[in-house]
Amino acid sequence: MPGIILKWFIILIRFVAGAGRLSRVIQRLVNEYGKRLSVRYCMGGMLSGWNNYHDTLHAVSRPIQMGPVWMQAKQLTGVALNDTIWFTDPPASSYPACVAVKCAALQSEQLAAQYLFKLRTAVMLKAKNIARKDVLISTAEELAKENPLFDAGKFAAQLTSQQAIDAFRADMQETKYRGIHRFPSLLLQVRDIRKSLLLTGNRPFEAITSCIDQLVAE
Repeated sequence: MPGIILKWFIILIRFVAGAGRLSRVIQRLVNEYGKRLSVRYCMGGMLSGWNNYHDTLHAVSRPIQMGPVWMQAKQLTGVALNDTIWFTDPPASSYPACVAVKCAALQSEQLAAQYLFKLRTAVMLKAKNIARKDVLISTAEELAKENPLFDAGKFAAQLTSQQAIDAFRADMQETKYRGIHRFPSLLLQVRDIRKSLLLTGNRPFEAITSCIDQLVAE
């Protein structure tokens, strides 16, 4: 079977129902396909700043309005969420955290995935403002203690590098180019061949493997 690239288009700040479940599905795919499957995380951005943000679906245009959205999501899904962040120290933008994930990816995609999980825990459970540089660096230091392969010093040095910023810009450009407005979205691509399939919303393991088999067989 030819190599498959799986791109997960993801956003931070706004809670996406089922993201945790999809994480487990993707990990199962990695276990199933091994080195034949490469997973890449594409950061959708979404919140450059509150001055030009308006979520018409949830009627959110100010940080304090995001609190009730998280509160409702917590009640509907049972997922643990700490909505106090939107009343105490709300992130001014999701962009710094997105750049931070791409910065971690400069070391490896696997480490970027681990750092992304740490960031989601920091904002959604610990109510930490992940738009702040000190929080991004302290999160990296936590990861380095758990995984010696991650270099927190290198991360801090590259956090504001043009390379990390350009990687995030490339993600946003691809998100726009592919017309992705719903999260999560998965893009399946056959390596070295111009064949791809875009899946929106949460999909079970069996549905994704069926799509991979279909894509490879065509």
